[in-house]
Amino acid sequence: MQRLDRLTLAQARRIALAAQGFGERRPRTPGRRHLERMLARLGLVQIDSVNVLVRAHYMPAFSRLGAYDPALLDRAAYGGKRRTLFEYWGHEASLVRLDLHPILRWRMARAEKGEGIYDGLARFGEERRDFVRAVLREVEARGPISARELAEGGRGRGSWWGWSDGKRALEWLFWAGLVTTAARRGFERVYDLPERVLPPAVLAAPTPPEPEAQRELVRIAARTLGVATERDLRDYFRLGVADAKARIAELVEEGAVMPVEVEGWPMAAYLDPTARRPRRIEARALISPFDPLVWERSRAERLFGFRYRIEIYTPAHKREHGYYVLPFLLGDKLVARVDLKADRAGGRLLVHAVHVEPFAEPDVVGPALRDELQAMAAWLSQGEVVPGPKARSVPMWNS
Repeated sequence: MQRLDRLTLAQARRIALAAQGFGERRPRTPGRRHLERMLARLGLVQIDSVNVLVRAHYMPAFSRLGAYDPALLDRAAYGGKRRTLFEYWGHEASLVRLDLHPILRWRMARAEKGEGIYDGLARFGEERRDFVRAVLREVEARGPISARELAEGGRGRGSWWGWSDGKRALEWLFWAGLVTTAARRGFERVYDLPERVLPPAVLAAPTPPEPEAQRELVRIAARTLGVATERDLRDYFRLGVADAKARIAELVEEGAVMPVEVEGWPMAAYLDPTARRPRRIEARALISPFDPLVWERSRAERLFGFRYRIEIYTPAHKREHGYYVLPFLLGDKLVARVDLKADRAGGRLLVHAVHVEPFAEPDVVGPALRDELQAMAAWLSQGEVVPGPKARSVPMWNS
């Protein structure tokens, strides 16, 4: 039996960070070219409704590039002929590279058959088929259109995910690829037909067979993660267990990913053969809870020894680190947790709490974190960084 390549945990961590774009210096003036390069690397960015600090899809570029213009991402996502992204279910709701549309059509086709879709929404699509078709006809006639603008959309029930029937129908059609997002009004999705939104060349591109499309998704995940377990690879584009295992085995056979052992990992790992192996990483970044570096929480724990949970839905008295906590990356380690909120009315970046990891040196973490918070405040047009009582113990505010 061939002996597997063995990586130390530090090597795996540096490989993963470099693959994610943290192995390079931030540009002095981040522009469209830098953003496009980042999106080419990541493949997608996750969308989430939480807006305590900034919408989730804007943060990965700031973490990697620094103070870029968010309007560049808006144009990439919703800029008509200039768009290079589209909304779809990649890793949860995501802005996905437009060239990946053909290799996600298998997911759309399955959704149209009620497969790979939330159970309640699948049942709705089956039980209310005539209503869903009527909503599609209305989009054809009136689009672009939001759920609230449907003639017979109905009322939402409750709050949060209390969708109206019209919203359910539109989301079923969205899963099936029969409508797409034309724009956002605030955070409200505006729907239209793909042929009126996406470039004709993308829609005319051939649809590969399912296995071929899934192999390409795993290839992208492997390049973006650098080194990863089977769970990591399938989680990136939320592939099913059986599909992912079959595709990974095929990619190993063709040499597109290499089985490796990683120090301390009890499970098999896979290495992108083209991955960089830097000897040093000199990063400084606040990381969104929805960033691909940490969205697979078990991976963050394996790579960084960093057990991380978002506590938004945890009762206040049971929260350990805060409401909206961002890991702080310094060098090649996650060294602190920072509970942040943008006070938009007051023009302030509120630092509710800072928790430095036990292994890290507060005298080193503090000044670096202060500089990053000031950079974030300037990017968000929040003129002042204001520490709360649980943040003041870290030696950073008066240095």
